[in-house]
Amino acid sequence: MLPQSALRAQLSASISLYSNGTRCLFSTTSPATFNNKSLPNLASKPIDPRWLTMTKRRIGKCMMFGMGPPQIDEGGKILQKLAKEWRELIAGSEGFLTDKKRRSHVNNVTYVRYAETARVNWTRNIGTHIDTANKKEWLNMVGNTGIGLILKSIKVDYKFPMESPDKISVYHKLIPDTSGHLSSQSAFRLEVMILSEARQRPAARCFEDTVIYDYKKNRRTVNIPPFVMEQFEAIWKQQEQEKENWRKRIAEIENRVRNLELESWDRADAVEDNGSAPQ
Repeated sequence: MLPQSALRAQLSASISLYSNGTRCLFSTTSPATFNNKSLPNLASKPIDPRWLTMTKRRIGKCMMFGMGPPQIDEGGKILQKLAKEWRELIAGSEGFLTDKKRRSHVNNVTYVRYAETARVNWTRNIGTHIDTANKKEWLNMVGNTGIGLILKSIKVDYKFPMESPDKISVYHKLIPDTSGHLSSQSAFRLEVMILSEARQRPAARCFEDTVIYDYKKNRRTVNIPPFVMEQFEAIWKQQEQEKENWRKRIAEIENRVRNLELESWDRADAVEDNGSAPQ
């Protein structure tokens, strides 16, 4: 549990930025007490990239109207969860696989280089941690002596300029080839999320088209190698499971924060606490 002084310190910056209204990040709800059986349905709704920041500010506004010990305890637990799981909540809720075996940390250079370096790490990590039976083949794919990968094209969607000092986490997500069109061309697509550690939200997104190339024959492979296709199918399933899991976690946090609002500023007798000394 966070002490009240620590909770106030964490939220002080956010409180001054919070507007008088509450921003609706998902579906609207009636002002009645929430419970675990009435979680917001986020399955088909995009997650606001500023969700993490706005959630902290919502807790800050609750504190401005005064919270009792149980609410302070609950607010502290929510903040601890956000601090510990923010990468998973942001990236995992979109289906990016975020466990340590797949994470890539890169120092600042350029967004495209982030994505390229992370793609090499993504390939190596599959062989090193996931498909160890074909480790040699996966590691060889980042070279140019046998079956390897060639980046055909990359598109970068910039969100905001990063400033030094900052660190980033880079995640790759395999885009399903439901029609089989790409597979027949020995190609696949990846989406990349570049997360700013300082801002705790995506700084850029990239979309990569990659082909599998046989350097010995100087041409594309006839099809995606079976050991690669087997892992791709497993990854697609894991991505959907990850997306479902972390969207449920976001819905639970939304539920808990809404309860804090109903017990503080959004109750009928709410009075803002300006911190004045008792007379």
